[in-house]
Parts: sequence; structure tokens; C-alpha cells
Amino acid sequence: MSTSIRVSDETKEKLARLKREDESWDEFLDRLANEGAGLQAGAWEGTGKAAKARDALERSRESFQQ
Repeated sequence: MSTSIRVSDETKEKLARLKREDESWDEFLDRLANEGAGLQAGAWEGTGKAAKARDALERSRESFQQ
């Protein structure tokens, strides 16, 4: 079964920047929908991963503003 989802050209461009070359659009959207599932509060405490994630998020936001 197939479903079409309408998005603006601008939204598609933003999504395309996040999509990996080796994944289909379905795989990409599934990955986005599942990101963060299973994370527990404090799971990254003491690992430095939280700071890396904040940096990655900031870079991502900056790339959308260009």
C-alpha cells in the first residue's frame, strides 16, 4: 500500500538534507518517527553525548537558516 504526503518544496528540501543517501523515503521517515523512542531521562548523564547532541542540533538549525 502506498500513501502520498503533500509538503511544500521548502519542506521537502529540508527533509532531503536530513535523509541519508542509502535510505528510501520510507526508511527515512520511519527513522525520524522512531528517533528518541526508548530514551530514558538522564541516559546520557556523564557521557558527553548531551553536549554533542546539542551541538549537532545547533548545526542542523543553522543549515536550515541558510
